[in-house]
Amino acid sequence: MGENQTSVTEFILLGFRLGPVMQLLQFGIFSMFYAFTLLGNGAILGLISLNLRLHTPMYFFLSHLAIVDIAYACNTVPQMLVNLLSPTMPISFAGCLTQTFLFMAFAHTECLLLVVMSYDRYVAICHPLRYSAIMSWRLCITLAVTSWAYGSLLALVHVVLLLRLPFCGPHEINQLFCEILSVLRLACGDTRLNLMVIFADCVFVLVGALCLVLVSYTCILFAILRIQSREGRKKAFFTCSSHLCVVGLFFGSAIVTYMAPKSSHPEEKQKVLFLFYCIFNPMLNPLLYSLRNTEVKGALQRALCKESHSQ
Repeated sequence: MGENQTSVTEFILLGFRLGPVMQLLQFGIFSMFYAFTLLGNGAILGLISLNLRLHTPMYFFLSHLAIVDIAYACNTVPQMLVNLLSPTMPISFAGCLTQTFLFMAFAHTECLLLVVMSYDRYVAICHPLRYSAIMSWRLCITLAVTSWAYGSLLALVHVVLLLRLPFCGPHEINQLFCEILSVLRLACGDTRLNLMVIFADCVFVLVGALCLVLVSYTCILFAILRIQSREGRKKAFFTCSSHLCVVGLFFGSAIVTYMAPKSSHPEEKQKVLFLFYCIFNPMLNPLLYSLRNTEVKGALQRALCKESHSQ
């Protein structure tokens, strides 16, 4: 207990402890998903930046969500791939804490961006005539910057509290990456303050954000039901459906991971849940927005047609 945290200078990430053949199979699958994540979110960013019709608040926030998804994947997946090829290769103490900070910063930022996007949809559907006045570019930039700043600040609080703890062994993290709860299990000191802050974070940020999203969509639902034409109701519903799918995936996996009661094999099941954060959610988000959004599909078709004509 008297040793300081520098007594452990590196950690080994255990991941899924399977045989060499399964690890190679995982490497191939994760590499493919990683490539799809980068290509899908990169395509969304490219379409939004090049197509003037998509220069609206809704797609401005979607571009920030795509940046978060790319950052998520780049922060965790490369290290996971390295561990699959070299299971005993360690990650440094500083590198582990950096990964923890970035993961939490991106998680908080995505949480706040989803709230902002739900507010944008609320204004668009419930106050369409005042949409341009309310969702000014100044407000949009302020909301985006606030989401990134607040997400980074919350992550910094967790890492500072983590730095005060001594780590004197063991040095094996039973997780796919340096996730904060898994790192805390290796601390030699009292982690009650850390766990209290994580719980408060979940209650006020995660549950609070989800409640704000649900309030926005409750108002949106009543507004959609008041629309007279069937075509109008259908268009309004499809405008929000892709965002609702993303909200469900993100908040569902986050609440199950951090707030659900622990099962008899919590760490192994949590590894599967964290795959949603690292790989599946970032990969699925651009698919959900492109497949269920006529404007994005139209922009993609026009870009492909322009490319084929140029050739």
